[in-house]
Amino acid sequence: MADVVSFRKEEPNGLLLRELNGPVLRLTLNNPPANVLSIGMMEALHTALDAIAHSGEIRVVILSASGKLFSAGHDLKEMTAHRADADGGRAFFETTIRLAAELMMKITRLPQAVIAEIDGLATAAGCQLVASCDLAICTDSSTFCTPGVNIGLFCSTPMVALSRASHRKQAMEMLLTGETIDASTAKDFGIVNRIVPQQYLRQVVDKYAAVIASKSPQALKIGKEAFYRQAEMSLPEAYDYAVGVMVENMMAGDSANGIGAFLDKRMPEWDGK
Repeated sequence: MADVVSFRKEEPNGLLLRELNGPVLRLTLNNPPANVLSIGMMEALHTALDAIAHSGEIRVVILSASGKLFSAGHDLKEMTAHRADADGGRAFFETTIRLAAELMMKITRLPQAVIAEIDGLATAAGCQLVASCDLAICTDSSTFCTPGVNIGLFCSTPMVALSRASHRKQAMEMLLTGETIDASTAKDFGIVNRIVPQQYLRQVVDKYAAVIASKSPQALKIGKEAFYRQAEMSLPEAYDYAVGVMVENMMAGDSANGIGAFLDKRMPEWDGK
């Protein structure tokens, strides 16, 4: 409960703003104009997600951004400054890129659903961040790209999330050309779920979050973990694994309560057990 109370304290001058509304926590990247994923920003996200993972109150997380860009990805100025290091920057590059990879995996492994709210450009690791979230909703003016190839740096780590969110040839199109795609193309590729006018973005995202938050937190946790685990398995392995997951889910208290409520034509009351 202490974690939840701490989230109520906004940080107007911080890299990451926190806004708690019941079981929904909104995290806002607050480093305009580019909202780069600097070491400081990624550490702030790691700290927030660690606290969320252990919270019994938070059911949905929204990732949004202040300003006109969602995120321009890694802080290239920060990284370039370390080329003057004795090792040419290798250790810092390793730290930065691995920290980003661990952040993306942490989002996937988080028990709570994570929704990306995009209004503007999401590029390179910023696009990776969008692709790593469970759902993504953007404005009709949002754009996406993995432009590393344009500067001699193939977006290899963004590729991991992108290739899992979209079809291979579509991911390769973005990775090989480095060109920017519009919101409609991003939806066709599978990077975003829905496109809405800017004035309705927060309203739509909040509605999605509220709907998800109304479900059994236990079922959401079980289901999210199972979704990502089975996706990496062969078809027979996936079904064998999913059978076990569903049987255990049926034995849980929330499942018994929910099925009973459905049969009795009443609203379920979740206790998370």
